[in-house]
Amino acid sequence: MQKINYQLETDRVIGELCADGNRPSLLLHACCAPCASYVLEYLTEYFDITVFFSNPNITDREEYSKRLETLYKLIDSAPFCKNVKVVEDKIGADMFFNAVRGFEKEPEGGKRCDICIKLRMERTAEYAMNYGYSLFGTTLTVSPHKNHILINGISKELSEKYGIRYLPSDFKKKGGYQRSTVLSRQYELYRQNYCGCVFSDYTRRETEL
Repeated sequence: MQKINYQLETDRVIGELCADGNRPSLLLHACCAPCASYVLEYLTEYFDITVFFSNPNITDREEYSKRLETLYKLIDSAPFCKNVKVVEDKIGADMFFNAVRGFEKEPEGGKRCDICIKLRMERTAEYAMNYGYSLFGTTLTVSPHKNHILINGISKELSEKYGIRYLPSDFKKKGGYQRSTVLSRQYELYRQNYCGCVFSDYTRRETEL
């Protein structure tokens, strides 16, 4: 099977949709401000963006609030975010717990994480369809800890299911992750050290012991 270069796919979609100054509306899922920073710096040149904060996997409410507040801090501070909007998907952690029931003891990167990614991307695709966005995407692929092939595969299936175009990506290409760390320092953004759910937090604490 031929390996897909998702950065080239991003460039192809931009070239197709954004020619002659067109600015399609993009619903961009984000889990946190650091991941969003580089992606927004990159994509705001081409799209009118609404950041969709849909993360029921962040089960600790204090952690959830800290990440959302930091996202707003980025949006308010960075000049490339001056026209970016934020929508919070106000769903509780119960949706996440119900989705991953039976997979609580899976290791990080296992089946539980696959289900979590699909849950969040499905919420994004459905919202994009319901509110008339041109396409949807996610900042998750900027992380070297996330499986960009899996994320793109899940999102492509959801694109077909909901009839809404998906922006394929591998945002860690072109030094995207490194740039996100620079922007995080520049704007003094809180950077979390675990995924967000109670199960990944438990794994992190066990590793630190």
